[in-house]
Amino acid sequence: APDVFSRGQGGLLDIAIHPAYPTDQRVYLTYAAADGSGAAATHVGSGRLRLDGSDAPALDGFEPICVAEPFRDSELHFGSRATFGPDGALFVTVGDRRDTAFGPDHVSQDRSNELGATLRLTADGDPHPDNPFVDDSDARDTIYSYGHRNPQAMAVRSETGRLWQCEHGEHDGDEINVIERGGNYGWPVASEACHYGTDERVAPSHRERGDVVAPVHYWPCGSGGFPPSGAVFYDGDAFPEWRGDLFAGTLAAQYLGRFTVEGAGATEATVTEREPLLADRDWRVRAIAVAPTTGHLYVAVDAADAPVVRIVPT
Repeated sequence: APDVFSRGQGGLLDIAIHPAYPTDQRVYLTYAAADGSGAAATHVGSGRLRLDGSDAPALDGFEPICVAEPFRDSELHFGSRATFGPDGALFVTVGDRRDTAFGPDHVSQDRSNELGATLRLTADGDPHPDNPFVDDSDARDTIYSYGHRNPQAMAVRSETGRLWQCEHGEHDGDEINVIERGGNYGWPVASEACHYGTDERVAPSHRERGDVVAPVHYWPCGSGGFPPSGAVFYDGDAFPEWRGDLFAGTLAAQYLGRFTVEGAGATEATVTEREPLLADRDWRVRAIAVAPTTGHLYVAVDAADAPVVRIVPT
């Protein structure tokens, strides 16, 4: 594994496996790493997973393939989730690195950098040739969507092939979004959040602006919020009644959320939160996966001595 910047919210962040595995043995990691000055950035790297039965598993030839620039002297808001789309493109979320210069010049509204954005890459780490800003000299050609604060959950809904994200707000204002090509998701010129420690709105609501994409579900200021980490659409057989539901972890609220979804796009989808799971455990939920053979849910807990737990039918 690579050397990582392990301060604050940095470290080893996410993992994705090439969709053609094991024919293509590449494994992808997102992680925070520093430059020579100590400033850090979100990185994407890949190596080939060696499982030959004689030695411990290893990543051969691991190297960075994309760095979300610029580097910042900050320990916060790296993102980062990595997910392959149905067309084989690699999507990676990058946080805004806790830029507090709220306004129209914020890094998340500036497409000349890769902060506060969803990047869309080829499997080799190059900008995808079909990205929305490849012909715009004032924008980075890796960007697929922008105006994000700190997305820490991402999943593809198999029924539609659409990419979904869960994103941290400031004080509450957490969001669930359906990602559109070239979409501006508003941060920080449109938000449902308040400034920390106050009931003062950061910005007007998404629904008060016509130039941003509104979330399909959000937690307004004063609600207690749903600071997210990890998401998956359930497609297993163990829980037929959950098939098609979105599961998302929450950190500070300490439970596993379940959401039913109706409709498809960013404007048509209706999301309803159902009875929470694991709400009596005081666990910060960090990541979720569905076992492909059994349909059981696996949940990684964020703690100093962190369990991985399995949810099975009674």
